[in-house]
Amino acid sequence: MSVKITAVAKQLPKYTRTTEEIVPYLKLWLSGQEERFQRKAIKIFENAGVDRRYSIMDAEDVFLHTSFEEKNDVYIQECTKLAEQALVKALNKANLKANELDYIITVSCTGIMIPSLDAFLINSLQMKQDIVRLPVTEMGCAAGVSGMIYAKNFLQANPNKRAVVIAVESPTATFQLEDFSMVNIVSAAIFGDGASAVILSSYEDEAGPKIIDEAMYHFYDATHMMGFKLKNTGLQMVLDKSVPETISNHFPNIIHPFLERNQLTIEDIDHLVFHPGGKKIVQTVEALFGSLGKNIDDTKEVLKLYGNMSSATVLYVLERFMDKQLPKGDKGLLLSFGPGFSAQRILLEW
Repeated sequence: MSVKITAVAKQLPKYTRTTEEIVPYLKLWLSGQEERFQRKAIKIFENAGVDRRYSIMDAEDVFLHTSFEEKNDVYIQECTKLAEQALVKALNKANLKANELDYIITVSCTGIMIPSLDAFLINSLQMKQDIVRLPVTEMGCAAGVSGMIYAKNFLQANPNKRAVVIAVESPTATFQLEDFSMVNIVSAAIFGDGASAVILSSYEDEAGPKIIDEAMYHFYDATHMMGFKLKNTGLQMVLDKSVPETISNHFPNIIHPFLERNQLTIEDIDHLVFHPGGKKIVQTVEALFGSLGKNIDDTKEVLKLYGNMSSATVLYVLERFMDKQLPKGDKGLLLSFGPGFSAQRILLEW
């Protein structure tokens, strides 16, 4: 029995500014810092490969002295709206009603809410009262693909069922006003806010790319590389500068054995559906696969248009491929990285 992806939809927050428009706010925030440091921080923003970012808060609010409680309240209110809008869009694409879903997975790591997001969606959209719920919090950027793996395993064990994975993130809600470290500045330059929803099905007569295989890969002794530290001021980003190099070193073990167990090589993959972690990671991947005639143009374009929206971002890339009406038999490799450190992979066939 096959599991297919039947629809993907994205939803962006209402506030948006180009990098050029953000720089004046950045200069104001940096005004007490040494001039050379200010120039370096602005250059990081300008060279991040991100032309525009979206946010649940206007730039003025991001750079105001709001408390962790105030930011988290905005996160709960706005991310709940974004998640519902993304889900409704995906349901419309799949020509489904909310009460036709059997499994709901919500993923987010940039705020705290209990009850979790799925409980609010079940109420507002009057989903089935026996719908199976799974909120996923601590998997960061990898959680979008992780959620799809969990959904696939549920559907494979349950014929004629449907699942939805909803990823919603607000990295801007984690921006630390008193933290002038390079990590805080780099993460602010790379990340933006957004939501996405993907519907999967184990109905044989429903169309969409089929999940052929999936796997997780865990890096040893790498828990320090990425994540959040919970402080009185909120969630402080942890982002080690060794991330791109470490990913590069592990790539052969991440990609080749996974494809080999499916009697494939990288040459057999038509489409690379990769999470755009940041400019350096994109350059690392291009260096590894460019010589093989593979491109990650859609990954780069998503980073440029929206920034890295953590778990939601790879679904923005996937939606672009879903909208292309690809030829039957084409194969795609879905890949994202996250805290732990880990890599999540899904092999697709159209």
